[in-house]
Amino acid sequence: MKTYTYSINANTAIDTLPLAQFAAHPHILVQIFCGEDAPLLQHYATYIQKKLPNATCIGTTTDGEIAGEQISICHTVITISLFEQTTLKSASANTADAYHNGMKIAKALVTEDTRLLILFSDGTTTNGEMLLKGINDVNSDVVIAGGMAGDNGRFVQTYILEGDTLFTEGVVGVSLNSKVLSVQNNFNFNWSPIGIEHTIEKVKNNRVYRIDGLSAVAFYTKYLGEHVAKALPATGIEFPLILERDGIQYARAVIAKHEDDSLSFAGNLMEGDRVRLGFGNAGLIINESLKTFSQRYSKGVETFFIYSCMARRRYMPDFIQTEIKPFAKLAPTSGFFTYGEFYHHQASNLLLNQTLTVVALSESASPDYTPSDGLLNEHLEESDYATTIKALTHLIQQSTNDYERQAQKLEEEKRFSQQLLQMQRRFLQHAIHEINTPLSVIMNNIELYELEHGSQNYLSNIEAAMKNIYGIYDDLGYLINKNHIDYPKKEIALVDFVRSRIEFFDVVARQANIRFNFQTNCEESYLYINESKLQRIIDNNITNAIKYTKEHQEVTISLHYAPQYCLLSIESQSMLIRDEEKIFQAYYRESSTKEGLGLGLDLVKQICDEEGIEIEVSSTQTRTRFSYKIPRS
Repeated sequence: MKTYTYSINANTAIDTLPLAQFAAHPHILVQIFCGEDAPLLQHYATYIQKKLPNATCIGTTTDGEIAGEQISICHTVITISLFEQTTLKSASANTADAYHNGMKIAKALVTEDTRLLILFSDGTTTNGEMLLKGINDVNSDVVIAGGMAGDNGRFVQTYILEGDTLFTEGVVGVSLNSKVLSVQNNFNFNWSPIGIEHTIEKVKNNRVYRIDGLSAVAFYTKYLGEHVAKALPATGIEFPLILERDGIQYARAVIAKHEDDSLSFAGNLMEGDRVRLGFGNAGLIINESLKTFSQRYSKGVETFFIYSCMARRRYMPDFIQTEIKPFAKLAPTSGFFTYGEFYHHQASNLLLNQTLTVVALSESASPDYTPSDGLLNEHLEESDYATTIKALTHLIQQSTNDYERQAQKLEEEKRFSQQLLQMQRRFLQHAIHEINTPLSVIMNNIELYELEHGSQNYLSNIEAAMKNIYGIYDDLGYLINKNHIDYPKKEIALVDFVRSRIEFFDVVARQANIRFNFQTNCEESYLYINESKLQRIIDNNITNAIKYTKEHQEVTISLHYAPQYCLLSIESQSMLIRDEEKIFQAYYRESSTKEGLGLGLDLVKQICDEEGIEIEVSSTQTRTRFSYKIPRS
């Protein structure tokens, strides 16, 4: 095979091209890479089809063109490849359904002898990933190459062409069918992921709505600044999102910004994808690219077609020619700068961004082409600026690695702490369950003994202690189960309920030489509340009053009704409360000499917050009163 490349523009007449010399050849592939306007693309194609009626022609608008060692913008590159043992077939698919287009063009072009599909899709409406999936579902073995059309960075309207027909959406393609054609493909990426990982939280195909709890635009604003975010999508090519799938790093560059602060990317993302922002050091990218070239390609190549991301040309305009030059020295080279590159890897079709993709073709082991000398000695001297950027990149990456190691360590410690808490909770659940039976046995036998033999002082002490234990047992049971058990409300006769709790703790009060004085302005009234919660409020206040009331004094429990609420007060002659806020904190105790866990009032406060109960504490040197304003409805 032989390839001829011509670069023209609006000031160059197309009739100056020596097309007549190719007219008799049976297998001609023409690729038109047009950085000019769509009418010129169609004009060139119409002229070529007229002069070369046997030619198979496809074309695309671009974000830059490649002709040998030369990089151009707003020009048109026409590549004419002549094959000896390869047949050609073109087709197009131009619906709004990218997946359907992929299936349709694959069915139209792929044969048993197909060695390569070259595809150009529009770059502003087609979902490239769905297009490639459609092709893959028809045939996953054939190698593909090509990319998404550009429009010189405007992201407004791109065009593709088959024959002399122009399309604004869909895909055009050509199949290369042969028994002998050698096809090698490769890609260079070398963008570096920097910073911490982020999670895609809301996305539909290639349109991302939320990342780490932020809108997509807010995410770029946070990490890259307002200036970069305002200039999206133009600035998005420099800082793509990078993710890894099946061992391959992918970049997803921004191609559109929407009014709802979502962003469209040149390729699909999925909910849960872990991504990092990408950064490119031009010098490092080029040197790595040259190193890869020197290790891969031999002198057996007859033609290189290069389909490279617009980001590489725009981000490193001073260096991109250095990346292309080794290919042009080895064999005829042409291509264009895309809005997304098509690549085939291990029976899968991939949409790439930020990459240079290359396909190397040969019909002969001994091509009639003499490569330039010294191509393997190409390298780019690292400037002071590149060295500085390299150091900063290393600093950011090392800091990120340190952060991630620390985060991993904290996560391990968190999991260990959670396991301990779960073990503690299970222990308490089992312990509470096991304690219930002996407590019940002891209390029942005390009551039976008193019925048969009457009350005794020692037995009363045991009963009082047991009731204190019951109070702690009930508190712990509620704390353990409150998040796992529903506590329904019901109608409760409040006066009778309060009296029953006073009677329960009467023996405890008598052992402490304390009297209860119950007062109410209503003998019968009802309250709609959960019984367990109400009991926790009353029991904890009564036991605290017994604990802190001075000997031979009384605890006054009053219950007063109003139309919208009832007021429950527990008042005692006791010492001054030093900190009326802290007493509702877990494990805080005003006096370390008094028994208890310091959990009761914390539990009371939680219940009151849940039920909308107002708490008022009044304390002097001689008296302390806790009041609870309980809504009646």
